Amino acid sequence: MTAAGVKTVAITGGTRGIGLGLARALLDAGHQVAVCGTDPGRIERVRTELPDALVVAADVTDRDQLQKFWDAGCERFGGIDIWINNAGISHDRTGAWELSAHTAEAVVSTNLLGAMHGSAVAITGMAAAGGGHVWNMEGLGSDGRIVTGLGLYGASKRAVTYLTQALAKEVPEGVSVGRLSPGMVVTDLLTHGYSEDELGKVRKIMNILADRVETVTPWLAEKAVSQTRNGAHVRWLTTPKIAARFALAPVRRRDLFATNDIPTSA
Repeated sequence: MTAAGVKTVAITGGTRGIGLGLARALLDAGHQVAVCGTDPGRIERVRTELPDALVVAADVTDRDQLQKFWDAGCERFGGIDIWINNAGISHDRTGAWELSAHTAEAVVSTNLLGAMHGSAVAITGMAAAGGGHVWNMEGLGSDGRIVTGLGLYGASKRAVTYLTQALAKEVPEGVSVGRLSPGMVVTDLLTHGYSEDELGKVRKIMNILADRVETVTPWLAEKAVSQTRNGAHVRWLTTPKIAARFALAPVRRRDLFATNDIPTSA
């Protein structure tokens, strides 16, 4: 049995980036955390860094592996209250039609089918246990915005949004589903595929709109355990916040790529 208010949260893709940031923030807040990843070296490092968390290997493109992740979390903690489908990959910035079949299949399998497999495992388990909440992680493309060179990634995230909205109408009684939107976060996923020259050109916008993992994830973690109504949509970077950041940009100096700068939220 867990103490009142303490939740058990499972996070796919939880050994790096936003997933790891969420795990840290949830543990700091006193919750119980299980994370999965696929890189053996990273898994071992996170096990050392987060000794109170359950850290296992699981590939989200394989539903059987996610079922084992669920079972391991239930065995360790007695059940799982919240499941976050966070795992995702991007691709080189090029036309969708130019991507190899292998890359295209990997992006769709990880981002869309991974969310579907995770949702299927979690919803089934939560229905049997009497309730729980599933979050799917949004990303570029979720709102329909098109960025040249990221067409397939954006399409996969747009599909995740549709899938989540559909699941919210289908889930059994006691189970709820929602969307987490972290905004623009400086991780390898955000900067992937840029040449140094290209990255230099887009840094101005990133320094206005983006945030570091450690800035965003404590807020997201708190919302993930407190805003669990069916159909919930939790957004870090709202339209008013975007407008405020552009208005403040001329007087607000932010360099997210400098090691000694810690940006604050706006």
